[in-house]
Amino acid sequence: MTRKYVMILSICFFIISVCSTGLITYADKGRPYYEETGEVVWDINTEDKIIALTFDDGPHPKYTAAILDLLAKYDAKATFFIIGKNAEKYPEVVLRSYSEGHELANHTYSHPFKVSIADLQKELRQTKEIIYGITGFSPVLFRPVGGNYNDSMINAAVKDGYKVVMWSWHQDTQDWKQPGVKKITQKVLKGSKPGDVILFHDGGGDRSQTIKALEEILPVLKKQGYTFVTISELIESKQQKEQVQ
Repeated sequence: MTRKYVMILSICFFIISVCSTGLITYADKGRPYYEETGEVVWDINTEDKIIALTFDDGPHPKYTAAILDLLAKYDAKATFFIIGKNAEKYPEVVLRSYSEGHELANHTYSHPFKVSIADLQKELRQTKEIIYGITGFSPVLFRPVGGNYNDSMINAAVKDGYKVVMWSWHQDTQDWKQPGVKKITQKVLKGSKPGDVILFHDGGGDRSQTIKALEEILPVLKKQGYTFVTISELIESKQQKEQVQ
């Protein structure tokens, strides 16, 4: 048996071993495939000046509330990807977000970076039940933790009735790193274009920089003629355009 053949067998064995564990570790298929199936959304191609603001890892009684105040001030709608255990702690914030017309989405129960498919489905069910118990609304959107996904994960989420939502590659503010208000603001304003999905965080740490950045971002984009919509509204806009064509 040649050394090359042994190496190939070893690689095959490793792949089989990883797959058999059910752990979510990497993306099997690329963006074009999933955009074609419609199972995963990053952003949409449109000339309409619409943008989707998204917030991960909340709710938080201080930061989410401050963000909701800003959104109301600028007549902006957003999508909140909620962690179930946080929703249990702060149901009043979840209810306020929903009552004010924002979209609630699933971001797992405990925010695990590595999880089996069975445990992922359990976490999605937990968070869905919590959100429904608070609002009477069942989320239909799911964002993977850290943006990590693979075929098995997508299949499981779709089977459970979810559409998977990522974000525009050029609109990851990385606000969780607390890079400074200026960097967050410049990242969004320099890259903004119709159909973008912008990634922010309203939980998981100190989000005061995010709030201060939004105080600058929202009025500028609104002055440029942008309307802030939910992810479902963004998707609906695309579907309506396709029907017309």
